[in-house]
Amino acid sequence: MTDVGFYHIQKVSLEPVLLKLLQKSLSAGKRSLVLVDSAERVQNLDLLLWNYEPASWLPHGASHDEYPEEQPILLSTEDENLNHSHFLFLLEGMKTSNLAEYERCFILFEGRFEGAVNTARTHWINYEKAGHQLTYWQQSDDGTWAKK
Repeated sequence: MTDVGFYHIQKVSLEPVLLKLLQKSLSAGKRSLVLVDSAERVQNLDLLLWNYEPASWLPHGASHDEYPEEQPILLSTEDENLNHSHFLFLLEGMKTSNLAEYERCFILFEGRFEGAVNTARTHWINYEKAGHQLTYWQQSDDGTWAKK
């Protein structure tokens, strides 16, 4: 079964958390698929991954780019594991019908948006019923993370 981690973001926006997790994934030698809700969001994340830190970058591509299967990090709106990812990142309430293809799934949601919290609760119920191993991480007031 896939390990599913829920990341309840409260003190920063979603992007810095995503960047840190993607860096850790690459350091562990794992490929990642980031599933988002729109082509515009793919484009925004693409720019972020190129420009977030002047001295470094995260190797990535978008599913509509040439050779998506070769990308260590793939940004997509499609629920397809084109780059043979080990890890799946679900943003903006996205869901997958292919969860079993991944070692880990990261569900990132911003706690200040009630709709995002409700969607995460629904995902929790559904993935728990399916027998996946679930963990819940909540950001504390000082910005650190605690497993609840």
